[in-house]
Formats: sequence, C-alpha cells, structure tokens
Amino acid sequence: MERKIYVLLTDTGTIFTRIIKFYTKKPHNHASIVVDDHFNKVYSFGRRNPRNPFMAGFVQENIRGGLFRNADCAIYCVTLTDTQFEKIIAKIREMEEHKSNYRYNLIGLIAVMLNREIDRKNAFFCSHFVATLLEESGIPIKNQKPLSLVTPHDIKESASLKLIYEGKLSSYVQNYYQQYGHDRVEVI
Repeated sequence: MERKIYVLLTDTGTIFTRIIKFYTKKPHNHASIVVDDHFNKVYSFGRRNPRNPFMAGFVQENIRGGLFRNADCAIYCVTLTDTQFEKIIAKIREMEEHKSNYRYNLIGLIAVMLNREIDRKNAFFCSHFVATLLEESGIPIKNQKPLSLVTPHDIKESASLKLIYEGKLSSYVQNYYQQYGHDRVEVI
C-alpha cells in the first residue's frame, strides 16, 4: 500500500527568516514534514518558544496560528511505501521521546553559508532534519551535498516531490476543511 507525506516549505516573515531570505534569495526558508492529510502532525526543527528564535529544537508545529498565521508556502507531496512511512514515523517518535537530546543546529546554518560541512550529533536545522528523514527512509533528495548542507530549495528540487499547492498557508488549510467538510477548523 502507498502512503503520502508532505513537505511544507514556508516563509513566515519573521526577522530570522527575513535574514535567511536575504542570504538565500529564495522564497521559502523553513522546511517541515507533515505525516497526515489533515496537517495536524507537522514536525521540524524550529522555535520552541515563538517569541525567542534562540530557544529552538525538535518541535511539533501548529500551522493554524502563531508564526504561521500569515505564512506563504509551497506544499509538496511524496508517495511512500508502508515501510518507508513507518521508518519516518519511528524516527519522529524516537525524537519526541528523547526531545531533550536534540538541539537546533545554529552553527550548521552558518556552515551552510560558508559551504562547510559541520554534522553535529543530534543537532539539526529544519531542512537538514527533513532531508535526513527522507533520505533515511529511501526517498532520494538528488543532490551532491552532505545532508547537513541541504537547504529548503534543495529539497524542493527533488524529483521525488510533487508540488500540490503554492500560496498562503491559511488559504490551503481553510480550503481543505471546506472541501472535505470538516468542522474542526481553527480560525486563522
């Protein structure tokens, strides 16, 4: 049986993402992995406290408010086998259970700018995390870079991903609930 997951690339417009965007010149500079069709299970490496970009690590993100309230996004779909899907779920569960062992790799972001590989144990930034999950489950990213240098733009270039939406994240979420008649929608 085939399963679907999603790669969510966003631009939240925060000062931190504007700094990254100034350097990358790319429209989306945050990557998350979504493991359900309702977009309730969204994971990445990012802010644990929305007001402090330096308190960061492995997080489950709420895309229906907060930093994502006015985010622009691109959503990509990936079709997986059951085995590939279970590998991703197992890794996410392991990270959730040992959340305190994982850190945000701010040094790794600087290394990306210098094109120097710095692979720190249990330390990731968003696109490094997403690329690692995909690669370890057998979904190739198709680049010649070490995973610790992969950017959101590199991920979107993968032939394994299919673009399904680009625009305001709030519009996608709202349209999904209208289309499928769900009554559990949070107002954005």
